[in-house]
Amino acid sequence: MNEEKINYYAIIPATIRYSTELKANEKLLYGEITALANKYGYCYAQNRYFASLYNVNIETVSRWLSHLQELGFIKIEIKRNEKKEIIARYIYITDTPYCVNNQYPYCQKRQYPIDEKVKENNTSKNIDDLFYLIINNKSKIPTDFYMQLERLEFVYTNEILQIMQEENIQKLKEIIYTIYCIYNSNFKNIIPLLERTTIVNLYASCKNHYSKDFFNYYRQAIINKYTERS
Repeated sequence: MNEEKINYYAIIPATIRYSTELKANEKLLYGEITALANKYGYCYAQNRYFASLYNVNIETVSRWLSHLQELGFIKIEIKRNEKKEIIARYIYITDTPYCVNNQYPYCQKRQYPIDEKVKENNTSKNIDDLFYLIINNKSKIPTDFYMQLERLEFVYTNEILQIMQEENIQKLKEIIYTIYCIYNSNFKNIIPLLERTTIVNLYASCKNHYSKDFFNYYRQAIINKYTERS
């Protein structure tokens, strides 16, 4: 990793800034990852780069990264060769409502935080795109994820959708989208545990709770509910 400082802005959303579970330096590390991920959609910097940047040892960086992943804020992918040797590591941002494509949500040419209205529009587009694929082209959806949607009875035919109220369709879209964000996070293992009634009730509860970031709030409510049981 080049030692030259990255010129992209670091993004530290409210879920990170106000988290009581994260240490101050873990929040800074998260921000650095967003800056590095801005160009390719992932960060490939090694622990020694972060250790040098923050003047700490490599083991400390490893603990910070593990904690961020444990809380579902990042996802770390390890690439190995045929000899099972590690050849690369990719760190993805997973706690934003833009995780459908597992890509960092800000344009690499943008040199300032993305406008809130643009973020909302991008989220709506991702929600609609995912829902369209599920209803019309399920072959592009991971089979195990689609099967879980069927188990939860969240898959409807076009005929049924035509007679559903628009507000119920939007509710369905947002629930599916949130589940998909969890599916693409470090908490994928809770997906088979989800129960339809619980998911729907949590949705209603979260909608009634004032939050500028509903999807993160709802996603975290689901994660908290099902990790408490384990």
